Amino acid sequence: MEKKEICQGNATEEATLKAIKNSLYKEETIYDLSQVFKALGDPTRLKIIYVLSKKSLCVCDIAYLLDMTQSAISHQLRLLRNLRLVKFKREGRMVIYSLDDDHVLQLFSQGLDHVQHR
Repeated sequence: MEKKEICQGNATEEATLKAIKNSLYKEETIYDLSQVFKALGDPTRLKIIYVLSKKSLCVCDIAYLLDMTQSAISHQLRLLRNLRLVKFKREGRMVIYSLDDDHVLQLFSQGLDHVQHR
């Protein structure tokens, strides 16, 4: 295996660079993380996360709040569910959606805080 050249003017010791390199996450983990951020990059999905941060809701309620069709909301919820950002429970014939856990709200809140304090 060919050794990669290290530039002449490194500001960091090679041992530190190697330690950082060895601590890199697996490609699969980074890919999964990128999918979460990709999902959070959509305004409709962010609105869904916001309304679900206020109260657990059914598709009809979310569609009403966002002035969208139930079909469009269901599509977005499916994507969010597949990434474990939202979850659902059945109450009789109704399906009620909520945020999967506090981490989702933390991601949303920290991102919002970042853009509001530029």
